[in-house]
Amino acid sequence: MNAALKPTIPESTLDPEQLALLARLTSGLSPAALYWIAAYSAGQAARLQAPLPAAAPAAAAGERLSIVYGSQTGNARRVAEQLAARAEAAGLPVRLLRAGAYPVRELAQERHLVVVISSQGDGDPPDDAIGFFEFITGKRAPRLPQTKFAVLGLGDSSYPKYCAVSRVLDARLAELGATRFAELGEADVDFEQVSTRWAEHAVETAREALGASAAPAHAVAALHAVGAVPLARSHTREKPFPAAVLENQRIVSRGSERDVRHIELSLEGSGLRYEVGDALGVWPENSPRLVEQWLTELKLDGGAEIEHDGRRLPLSRWLGHERELTRLTRSLVVAQAEAGGHGELTRLLQPAHKEDFAALLASHQPIDLLRRFPARWEPAQLVATLRPMTPRLYSIASSPLLVGPDEVHLTVAVVEYTAHGSAHEGAASAFLAAAGDEARVPVFIEPNERFRLPADGSRDVIMIGPGTGVAPFRAFVQQRQATAASGRNWLFFGNRHFQHDFLYQLEWQQALASGALSRLELAFSRDASHKTYVQHRLREHGRELYGWLREGAHLYVCGDSAHMARDVHEALLDIAARHGGLSAEDAAGWLAELMQQGRYARDVY
Repeated sequence: MNAALKPTIPESTLDPEQLALLARLTSGLSPAALYWIAAYSAGQAARLQAPLPAAAPAAAAGERLSIVYGSQTGNARRVAEQLAARAEAAGLPVRLLRAGAYPVRELAQERHLVVVISSQGDGDPPDDAIGFFEFITGKRAPRLPQTKFAVLGLGDSSYPKYCAVSRVLDARLAELGATRFAELGEADVDFEQVSTRWAEHAVETAREALGASAAPAHAVAALHAVGAVPLARSHTREKPFPAAVLENQRIVSRGSERDVRHIELSLEGSGLRYEVGDALGVWPENSPRLVEQWLTELKLDGGAEIEHDGRRLPLSRWLGHERELTRLTRSLVVAQAEAGGHGELTRLLQPAHKEDFAALLASHQPIDLLRRFPARWEPAQLVATLRPMTPRLYSIASSPLLVGPDEVHLTVAVVEYTAHGSAHEGAASAFLAAAGDEARVPVFIEPNERFRLPADGSRDVIMIGPGTGVAPFRAFVQQRQATAASGRNWLFFGNRHFQHDFLYQLEWQQALASGALSRLELAFSRDASHKTYVQHRLREHGRELYGWLREGAHLYVCGDSAHMARDVHEALLDIAARHGGLSAEDAAGWLAELMQQGRYARDVY
């Protein structure tokens, strides 16, 4: 750093023990996290020095930076929060909002707008951002000649419509007359480095445009203007809590084709708190058996010390704890094709063969690729090429009001199957299934603000959750029972076989008997020659279901996004058309309005 630009750090007033504690706290934190701590500390100091005003004046639209995020799994939300913290520390007045909570009528008044948004499935926006996306891309969007904007997209380059939503929004905002103050950013699954670099540039550009000063007092004022600063959690995604296993029980019969587990974990001493609707993030480990298969296949020494990104670890540790070994990605296919000179793989990567490439991703794990298309790998090159391990999110299946705040439950379908002549497993589900009494599971809480029970306990609730998608609704029913909510609860559950796969059967029967559950509709697809799914049950009870919704009920869907969620949505459109007399366009608009109101929420994956 240029000596002229190097900041002057005043002499510390902390004692040696406090300095050591501060060093441990900040060790390994990202620049964004350090910015947040700086702004938070400044805010604490301001509160000690002077009384906090009742309400800081809100910055006018032309003087603030509005950051809007659309997130399905929480990644875009985290990036947006880090961006907001960085901007606040730079002295910018910031407004941070979920896309679902953004008042679109104010779009025309925005002068500096940042959108951080992920793309889902077949290039779809996150559920919470559908209304925001449709407004901007629709006929009602205003002209924006005075608006400067920047868009950052999160996606997965393994899919054909990588960052499709952010690309559409970026082009549409420009079409409406807005001017980019930062080029479109695109971040892949391992998004941290790209998003951090993009945020640094965006904040600096916005700071110049707004003429902001980086004085700490400005950062404090900005923080107060946005809202109360949350207290720092001791355990986060970056610093998970090692949760003890209280129970790990199979909840399907021995005759079931699948292994589904009910897992109870202890949060005692973690300081973590959750609400029903939230998810539990789990950092998995790859099985020793799979690691050994990789080492054998590639003829590599697991004990070899490999340095990467400032860290030096044995190769077996990199493969076991730090790298994804069960998810095939485009980047690995590209590298394997180049390393082995495989023309067939190179052909599959061409746009004309996107369907064949999608089939490869769906049917092969990385180990299958290594065996089918051999190549020689240097250990350091392998570690650099493989994607970092990412946490898996599981819908929480318990209410803290019923089981206590220091306990959390999960419903986990264990991924295990045979393909290409060998056994395969999912990293996280296999890790959890093998977790015994002495195991510790690294966890954190992933809030899900868009999947909340109605604040008014007299509202009726409709829950649609086949398979392990029923997990959050176990928590919902527990919560409604614990709070003595007077509204009715209607559950649609489906699975393969009544005899083998009726998850939490006894609990649902008890809930029906006690009145905690008002109605239960079941769909077991393999018990008859004609397959019946939850969407069929919805249509069968369409008149009553439409009546509940017209009377103010909230509807929730949890489970598979590729098929179930789409089929359920189509069924709801049909029900609105048939029993509400709506046209196809009006039915779609009605469901979109329910979603915008928070009365139609989905937790799909």
